[in-house]
Amino acid sequence: MTVANIAILLATGIGVGFAGGLLGVGGAFIMTPVQYMVFTNMGVSPDIAIKLAFGTSLMVILPTAASGAWRHHREGAVWWKAALIMGGCGLVCAFGGATLASYLPGVILKIVFGVVVIAAGVGMLIRGPMEANEEPKKNPWLWAVWAVPVGLISGLVGLGGGILAVPIMVLALKLKMHDAVATSLAVIMITSIGGIVGYIVNGQGILGLPAHSIGYVNLESWALLASTSIAMAQVGARTAYRLPAKKLKYIFIGVMFYMGLRMLGISG
Repeated sequence: MTVANIAILLATGIGVGFAGGLLGVGGAFIMTPVQYMVFTNMGVSPDIAIKLAFGTSLMVILPTAASGAWRHHREGAVWWKAALIMGGCGLVCAFGGATLASYLPGVILKIVFGVVVIAAGVGMLIRGPMEANEEPKKNPWLWAVWAVPVGLISGLVGLGGGILAVPIMVLALKLKMHDAVATSLAVIMITSIGGIVGYIVNGQGILGLPAHSIGYVNLESWALLASTSIAMAQVGARTAYRLPAKKLKYIFIGVMFYMGLRMLGISG
């Protein structure tokens, strides 16, 4: 890996960690386009590069989300019962999503990734205020049902699930924005494990993987991203409590649109 690629991944880790702690997401919608570019620049085929980006992103999400969740836990904002139920159901579904992804062409996965990210952003933009005014829904069965799409999408396109979990928690489960951000991090910390295992298992014996790869997880890229993202997740989590929900919403949507368009080849 070149010095330029190393610098790019370290810088990306800073942005991913900060965004994760701030917005309650894993940051894969930032990491995946960057890693895809790095891997293809290294000569990895696009079909393998996109799956490698998905698997490695989930591996980074695990410690980064844990770091951010711990900070939010100290603020008393994590709904742990909901997080454990949604995370457990999501973990199983994420493994299934990762397995499905291993059989799909890379170009299809890129399109699905871009569409999912943009659609989630549009949904948040048109659904009005991202601050719940109703009583939170505390039905464990409802939590489990909503965890299914979060887990499937997480595994299928290497997203921690936060881009779906945060809107679901606010719009469907009626959590306050800051509680949704905090609980989402705990959910994706658990859900990501299923996706990681899926990408490692289904990537065994694949020809054309770069050095230091275990299945569709590249340990070199993971180490560079995680080394900066974990600490920055703490900074992002602290910053979240200084920003109003409306600002969090528009920061969230702006980054989602940009990265989704990049993967569709529409934005430079």
